[in-house]
This record gives sequence, C-alpha cells and structure tokens, in this order.
Amino acid sequence: FNDHGKVEADTVIKDVDQARAQLARLSQVGIDLEKVCAELTEQGLDLFSKALDGLLHAISARAAAQTFAKKAQLRESLGRRKEDAAAGLDAVREKKIGARLWARDTALWGAKNVAKTRLGWLDATKFGKDHAAELATFAREAAQKFRHCVLLGMGGSSLAPEVFARVLGKREGGLDLRVLDSTAPDAVRAATRGFELRKTLFLVSSKSGTTTEVDAFYRYFRGQVNDGANFAAITDPGTPLQKRAEQDRFWRTFLNPPDIGGRYSALSYFGLVPASLLGLDLNGLIEQAGKVALASHARVPLQENLALRIGGIAAGLAKKGADKLTFLFSKSLAPLGGWLEQLVAESTGKQGRGIVPVDGEPPGTKDAYGNDRLFVSLSLASEAHDMSHLAEAGHPLLQWKLATPAEIAGEFLRWEIATAAMGAVLEIDPFDEPNVAESKDKTKSLLSAGTLPPQEPVLRSQGLALFASADHAQVLRKAAGTLGSAAAASPAGWIAAHLALADPGNYVALQLYLPPEGDLRQSFQDVQGGIRDATKLACTVGFGPRFLHSTGQLHKGGPNTGLFLQVTSDGGEDLQIPGTPYSFGTLFAAQARGDLEVLQAHGRRALRVHVEDGDAGKVVAALREAVGLLPNGGHH
Repeated sequence: FNDHGKVEADTVIKDVDQARAQLARLSQVGIDLEKVCAELTEQGLDLFSKALDGLLHAISARAAAQTFAKKAQLRESLGRRKEDAAAGLDAVREKKIGARLWARDTALWGAKNVAKTRLGWLDATKFGKDHAAELATFAREAAQKFRHCVLLGMGGSSLAPEVFARVLGKREGGLDLRVLDSTAPDAVRAATRGFELRKTLFLVSSKSGTTTEVDAFYRYFRGQVNDGANFAAITDPGTPLQKRAEQDRFWRTFLNPPDIGGRYSALSYFGLVPASLLGLDLNGLIEQAGKVALASHARVPLQENLALRIGGIAAGLAKKGADKLTFLFSKSLAPLGGWLEQLVAESTGKQGRGIVPVDGEPPGTKDAYGNDRLFVSLSLASEAHDMSHLAEAGHPLLQWKLATPAEIAGEFLRWEIATAAMGAVLEIDPFDEPNVAESKDKTKSLLSAGTLPPQEPVLRSQGLALFASADHAQVLRKAAGTLGSAAAASPAGWIAAHLALADPGNYVALQLYLPPEGDLRQSFQDVQGGIRDATKLACTVGFGPRFLHSTGQLHKGGPNTGLFLQVTSDGGEDLQIPGTPYSFGTLFAAQARGDLEVLQAHGRRALRVHVEDGDAGKVVAALREAVGLLPNGGHH
C-alpha cells in the first residue's frame, strides 16, 4: 500500500449495482453469504470464549498456587543439592510433564506401560462430586444399622482409609472404624475386640478381588458372623469379589472405576466409602482436592507448581544418589506417611532405580544424616514444627503447613501428581508393580502343603534364632568374630556385623512380622533413630505383611542398596482360616519366609531374626546392643 496504494473516499456507495449483481450470482452458485457470516461469527465466538476460558482458568490456577504458597508458608531450600534439583526440574520442563500428564499422554512413561488404563485418578474431584450425595445416604443408612466398621484390606485399599481414620477420626454420627491389614493371629483377633459383631459392618476391600489376605479375613469373619447383611464390598467390576458379594448376599457393593491403580485410589470409592462411614464431610474433602488440582495444573508455571516441583526435585536428587525421601511430619499428620510410603516406593522402585521413602524415623540433629536425603516437613499451621535447622546445615528441605487436617485430601492428589512426574523423570512406569507378585507366588507355593518345613538356624542364642543364606552366614560369622569373642556367638554381634556391611548411601530396612501394636511400634521407632545416629544410614520400619503391598516392590525391584533385617516370632494363639488347609499363623509365617527367599534370589543382603518365645522385647534389646557394638554406636 505504501508503494502504490490509493486512498479513496466513499467506496461504500460506489458500484452498488455491481455489488448487488455479484451477491445475486453468489446465491446462484450455491453460496449463502448469511450462513457463511453466521458460521464465522459462531466460530469466532467459540474460539474467543475458549481462549477466554483458558485465560480465566490459567489466572485462577496461578492464583490458587500463589495463595497456597503464601498461606502454607511454603519454604524450599535445596542447599548443596541445588544443581541436582535444577537438572530434575529441567527434565520436567523439557518433557512437558505437566501438560502431557493432564492431556493423558501415556508416552510420557515410555512405549510399554500400563498407564493407558491407570489415569482415572486425574478425575478424582469429578468422581467425588458425582458420588458425594450417594455416599452420604449410604453412611446415614449404615449408621442406623451398625455402630462399628472393620475394613478388611491391604495396601492401596487400606492405607488411605487408615489416614482418614487416624488423622480426621470419627465425627458425630459416624462409625468406629478399624483397619485390619495384618495376618498375625493376634491382630486378627484384636480387630473386633470390644465390638458387638451383630452391630459391625465388615468392609471387604480389594481392587483385584483376589488378595490372599483379604480372602482369609473374609473367610474368618464370615465364620464369626454368618450374615451377608453385615458385609459390604469395594472392588473393580467383574472381579471374584464382586461375584462373591452377589452369591453371599452382601448388603452393598461399590464398583470402582477400573482405570485407577490401587495406590492412586485414595479419592475413589476405596478412600471415600470409609471416609463417609467415619461421618466425614466428603464435599469439604473434595473441595480441598479441587484446590490442589487447580494449583497443580499444567497452566501453572513450574516455579509455582508444587506438585511438579516435588516430582522434579525428588527424581533429580535420586539420580545423583540423594534418594532417601524423608518425611518429618508433625504428630497430627504422621499417619499420612504410611500412605505416601506406598505411593512413592511401589511407583518408583523398579528396574534397579527408585526413591526410598523414610517414614516414622525420629528427627535427628543436623549431623545425624548422610548426604543422601531430601526432607519434607509437613504440619498444621497451629503446630510448632520447624525443620529449618536441617536447611541451615545444607540439607535439601521442602516445608509447608496445612490450615486444617481436612487438607490432607489435597495432599493425596498433590503427591499422586508428584509421583507420576518422578516416574517420567526417572524413566520408569509409575503405575505397574512388576516384582510384587514374586513374594505372593512364593507364599502360595509354601502354603500348598498346609505346614512349613523346618529350617536350620545359623545361630541360636538368648531365645533368638538367626537365619541367612549360606554365603551371607559365612560373611557374618567372620565379621562378628572381629567384634570380639562374645559378639561372635551373640545375636547382637551378628546383627552388628550385618549392619556394618553398609556402604554410604545404603539403607536399613526392618521388616517386622509381629502384631503391629503401639508399644512395639514405639520401641522399633527408637531403634530406627538409634541405627541412624550410629551409622548415618536411613532406616525404614515396615510391619509384615502390609509392607509387601507397599515398600516390598522397592526392596526387590529398586537399587540393591538395602540391608534387610527380618524379624519373625512364634507366639500368640493360632486361628484357623475356614475353608483352607492352613491357619493365620501359617499364612503369616509363609509370607515372611516367601519374602526372605525372594530377597535372597535377588541378591539382597538379608538376615532373619526369629523370636522363639514370642517376646519381641528380646529383638529390641539385641538391636540396641548391636548398635552399641558399631564403631560410632557408643555415643547413642
């Protein structure tokens, strides 16, 4: 136009006849100008409103993220791990993890993965809103019929309900809810202690509908209360449990969307049905999850997107050896650790890679830790709980606070997103569990005889019997000898020799096949801290068989950096499982033995300590003595 354009006035009123003729010709050749204009207007408005919706969503998402960061006093201090964290966050950016996760692009986790049928949890808030009214009605009906509820589940179907029960507790009009996820005969007996069986609802919860432990629990309690009206089921469509619920005339059956994996199921029926029975405000919980979904959206830039930051930082650090994700939660939120432990360990621990979650370890001084940690500190705003001293010592730390306990519903979703991101950065599939079946299969083959063949211990002393593979026993015998003649013949000496095999960056896993009682938990937590103080090693504590459905995948599929100490016990009166050739005691023992054999088959360093008279205090004493025998153990 600058070159040869002409400006003319009044073009609108020139050649009007010619224009009319052209319009007439247009309609003759089948072009309807009014229709075209209407379509263009419609498309234009549509594009404009979509762009506006996107803009408004992006604004509200960023506002949600920024409001959270301020209110939660979010603190991120990466200390000496700044560069490793930056590399992890760069991977989140380069792989476009946020956008691709929300777009359900399953190629994010490699070509062969199960993610295609596992991303339903991204719709958690919609699912919750759609079913809140139905569950509120169910809970009201349940409260009229029952006073108590025992949830029979393992892993993904028991851990979120346990968090709801222990963090939020029962509200007015709710049922007393207990979670049974131990096959120890004492634990099975304790599940209904003080409950009136007629007034107890048994919630049989299993995604696959084939979980060995849940089947055993059901058989036992069905023998106690022979009325289907006392039972309800949560399972996927088409499972043997759904069939059983129909045949045995359960009161209710909830069929969960099948595209949600067990450990990602906290905000599906698996978590919400028990939450409703406790009398919790489901709409309030779902609202919290909705806030986190918004603040974690792809449109929120990475520097403000906590869920994606956690994923990138944890994976970036793990790639460089800082793979112990350590939860330092205040007392009121501590139960969340058990759920998180499963989510992270079972999702990331495979193909020789993985992040080791450390839950329940007592907080230590800044010098008590090795250089392999990422700390996450979480508490309520009303609590004095500050772990800044760790950041000041250069340890990487993420710290934030929740305004109310109900905000844990949002943490479920935040960590699910973070864990999916960890998987993408580590280049593993966070939705499968390739090694979990090994222990289950081993247990089944041991059980087929009904009783277990006797085994010969490598050392028997002070009421304890020690078991190890021949090669490992040889190593320990020699090493215990170097600690002095008393140590060479004592369980404590052998345990110390076992722990002394650790290289920096290894971890100790205490695997306790004992009834998960409060006093025992406390004693082993003290030992957990003692081992850390003496060795600078991260130490984890898991009760069997529940950890098989949680950290068990990491133990077998993750890096070979664990030192495994399995504790088993005789003791307690046994209970028969109706309709099977074996008892709970035999099942419990077979699960321990099966897992030990699988650990050994994977070349893991494993030692089993068996309490011959059922007094678990003897193991605690031997462990404390062992810690004292270690080179730096004296100061504990």
